[in-house]
Amino acid sequence: MKKIFTRLILPVMLVTAGLGYYLTRPLSLPATPFVFDLKQGSSLKGTARELHQAGLLEQDWTFVMLVRLLGQATQLKAGNYVLEHPVSLLELLRIISKGEVSQRQVSVIEGWTFKQFREALNANPDITHASANLTDAEILQRIGATENLPEGLFFPDTYYFATGSNDLVILKRAYLTMQKHLQQAWLARAPDLPLQTPYQALILASIVEKETGAQVDRSMIAGVFVNRLRKGMLLQTDPTVIYGMGDKYKGNIRKRDLRTDTAYNTYTRRGLTPTPISLPGVAALQATLHPAQTDALYFVSRGDGSSQFSSSLNAHNRAVDKYQR
Repeated sequence: MKKIFTRLILPVMLVTAGLGYYLTRPLSLPATPFVFDLKQGSSLKGTARELHQAGLLEQDWTFVMLVRLLGQATQLKAGNYVLEHPVSLLELLRIISKGEVSQRQVSVIEGWTFKQFREALNANPDITHASANLTDAEILQRIGATENLPEGLFFPDTYYFATGSNDLVILKRAYLTMQKHLQQAWLARAPDLPLQTPYQALILASIVEKETGAQVDRSMIAGVFVNRLRKGMLLQTDPTVIYGMGDKYKGNIRKRDLRTDTAYNTYTRRGLTPTPISLPGVAALQATLHPAQTDALYFVSRGDGSSQFSSSLNAHNRAVDKYQR
């Protein structure tokens, strides 16, 4: 009986032990960290071959055999992966089958224009640039937006994605995120604001975003603009003039620029601009829909990022003399 055990069972145990060691021992990384890509649509054998050629696997057939043995041939996820330390063959399979891809990111800054957002997407090498040859209108159509013009519609934030993600997916996420924040802020707005629609709130928030140098002034700046709208006064805000100048703006705004009429010149036209002029963040939305209770109608930069607020034109002129002239 002992001879039978020795001849049949012991070899099986040795093979099993050897296989277990092979599956659980750390693989040697060609580099640390080790970065590799699995292409969309790759076959199991193709994936194993890529890993072998990258220097991660000693033999590609062992990976194929393991995946088939565990019934995970259809569960391998494409994407970009990063191994910070050696892992076993079993751990590698777990990472790939769960799609634990490395995360890339693109940051969208408060106060950016939609043009700057597009430029950031186009410059990112980890993104598939499906929108590169599309017009703004075509992008809005592709992401399901109902608006005709894109400015202000995308929420400034840091968006994480897997390498190779479609930029239209990121654009849609930014659009839907702005819709969510705008609707939440609008439903909780202060009473009796001179704003008729969420879109008007978005327009004013974009102006507040561009005018705010110090965060503590944001609600006061919103209060000034709300007061001027209530009184039918011109908003007279430079960022709207600059936006209306487009590529003609070279870094300085002159008196003749303030007098040159455009659809965005709030020195020549009353009320809000036709569209937002930037991508406003949550703080600007909240300040716009919960402005400070103030009688101020004017403000001027002190030169350090903060603003001096005044309730009369005479007081404002004195502030301008003090801080600007």
